[in-house]
Amino acid sequence: MIAAPSGRALAQAARAAGYLPLVCDFFDDLDTRELAAANLLVEGDFAHGFETAPLMAALKALAEGAQVEGKQVIGLVYGAGFEDRTGLLEEIAKHWPLLGNAPSIVQRVKDPAALAELCADLRVPHPDISFETPTDGSRWLIKHAGGSGGVHIAAAEPGLLANGGYYQRRVAGRPVSSLLLADGTKSLMLGLSEQWATPAPGQPWRFGGAARPVSLDATLAEALTRASCDIAAAAELVGLNSIDFLVEGPDFHLIEINPRPGATLDIFRDHDGRLLRAHIEACRGDLPDKSLRFEAAEAASFVYAPYEIASTPACDWPIWAADRQKPGSAVAEHDPLCTVTASGPDLHFVRRLLDERAAQILTLLSINQREAAA
Repeated sequence: MIAAPSGRALAQAARAAGYLPLVCDFFDDLDTRELAAANLLVEGDFAHGFETAPLMAALKALAEGAQVEGKQVIGLVYGAGFEDRTGLLEEIAKHWPLLGNAPSIVQRVKDPAALAELCADLRVPHPDISFETPTDGSRWLIKHAGGSGGVHIAAAEPGLLANGGYYQRRVAGRPVSSLLLADGTKSLMLGLSEQWATPAPGQPWRFGGAARPVSLDATLAEALTRASCDIAAAAELVGLNSIDFLVEGPDFHLIEINPRPGATLDIFRDHDGRLLRAHIEACRGDLPDKSLRFEAAEAASFVYAPYEIASTPACDWPIWAADRQKPGSAVAEHDPLCTVTASGPDLHFVRRLLDERAAQILTLLSINQREAAA
């Protein structure tokens, strides 16, 4: 079973690895329906996360349906949206094996004070944090512990700090993320990717997209790999995890740990389709003998709605568009409309292709809206 705000990428990885995915998410997109053996739409949204009662009811319904068909649920893989509600993970674990980090591990690595202490112990550079209003506010950010997607970050202003919030000192650099496969004691680096923001009103650090491979000095790449593997071992991480850094010249700062499969699944599609199987096996303590193979350059980005869409028109979605809206679905201004992907010989090529494809999606949407209204 899969539970994530959008379950499509995990469902795609599950199919590639030979599993039948049962998906609970907030979108019920067309391609999620096609990939899932069964799926259920759960009421809620990315900003507020899953609520216990509706999610548990949906998971139980999917599990019971699988039993009727004579199939066995081997466990649950979770995506984003659980970092600030580990009690929900504990409830899920009472019914099915968690194919991911235990709630106690998630809670520790998403606790800003615990993460700062862990980084200090390992001598991994990490921005200063504070729970008191800093006097030099312009040099700090406000973050919500357990948030994701960049929507949990804001410039520090008096009176903005709420429950679960903390201050983190601003540091310079471009975003780079490592993807790891860990078994609780050791880990395997799968690769580094670059990320970028697509700002929206009130959300200057909103996640925009990711691409790989990233061009880094060999010494810096080795330092990021060493820091990632040291953190993974100390935190006893299992399965797929990503670690976010900011890099500036030869220097770097570790910003956050994402203790679950994340936004880079679309750009780490391995040659043999084994990625999610490797995740599950690593959660059980078995790392592969060698790293998975990732060919060519890959990139993916969100296309956000430039205006409110009361009813999405039927579209002939291109093969490189994912998370495809159902006809009739409402999309608020600045909400994700779909994901576009690109692959090619190098990073420059795929980034340019992404921009072209995002523009094509918005043109396609406009044309279909006009035709539907005619």
